[in-house]
Amino acid sequence: MLKRVLDVYITLVAAPFWVPLMSVAAVLLAIELRGNPFFIQERVGLHGRPFRMIKLRTMRHPRPGEEDHYVVQDFSEFVFAPPDSPNPRITRFGAIARKTSIDELPNLFNVLKGEMSLVGPRPEVPEIVAQYPEEYHRRHDVLPGIAGLAQMNGRSDLTYDETATYDLDYVDHHSVLTDIKILFGTALGVARGSGAR
Repeated sequence: MLKRVLDVYITLVAAPFWVPLMSVAAVLLAIELRGNPFFIQERVGLHGRPFRMIKLRTMRHPRPGEEDHYVVQDFSEFVFAPPDSPNPRITRFGAIARKTSIDELPNLFNVLKGEMSLVGPRPEVPEIVAQYPEEYHRRHDVLPGIAGLAQMNGRSDLTYDETATYDLDYVDHHSVLTDIKILFGTALGVARGSGAR
């Protein structure tokens, strides 16, 4: 209950900062993309229940054959965004929005709806979750979050297995104090641009 109260309180208190920033970014992306700057995608949430997560769109729509599909052979080697293979669909301002995590500001609406928390494992797409080893499903024992131990310790530089290890450690040891430390640590990582792609 305290975690939920803090999620809502911090999100609302910070609204005069993040709402205008998100709005400006949305306008710039709408101009660049020539279309809707918001992106809604099904993700897996608490107890494995699906929900619709909202983000800012940072990539142009895929052409035939460019759709994203994830077949994971080995989670210990799988990296979502290898630094040597940038996605050509990412727009110029989209790259800035991803680097600064501005594209994730609409996640705060999911926080207000109770589908996400400020801190927790990042919610995953069903296609990846369907390939999880059994242990990874414990990520869904807590609300998914915007920030987390993995975001504080490498973000996109981590393999999926490293990310899952951080997430499971959070599931086992989370507390309000831990959440506060993670929020500050993640903010520092975002300011440095660490592991963002």
